Amino acid sequence: MYERKISPNLNCGLDLVAEVLYGKWKIRLLWFINEGYKRPSELQRKIPDASRRVLNIQLNELEGHELISKVIYPQAPPKVEYSLTGFGRSLIPVIAALGNWGDENADRLRAVILKQIGQNHDQSK
Repeated sequence: MYERKISPNLNCGLDLVAEVLYGKWKIRLLWFINEGYKRPSELQRKIPDASRRVLNIQLNELEGHELISKVIYPQAPPKVEYSLTGFGRSLIPVIAALGNWGDENADRLRAVILKQIGQNHDQSK
């Protein structure tokens, strides 16, 4: 099991948010669960670049942070569904605002990201 070497800074709102949302797929998981994709297989199809293992880890972390809840239906095979908690739903307007900002600045963001990738590639030679 992973053990932290450095304690998180829990004194600033931005640090708290980063602590809860840190993870490549967490924001997208919250968004897709809000859109109605509730089963792990549905989420895997929506985020095909993510491994099942990483998605499960991040879903468990979101559940631990009380942003989503998990229901396991006792049937064969077991059925699992995720849903947003009220606390998780309170994040959706923030995520939507971030997505809108990304859409409004998409060309500029793509250019700076590609520029950065090119610089990193040149430095590694």
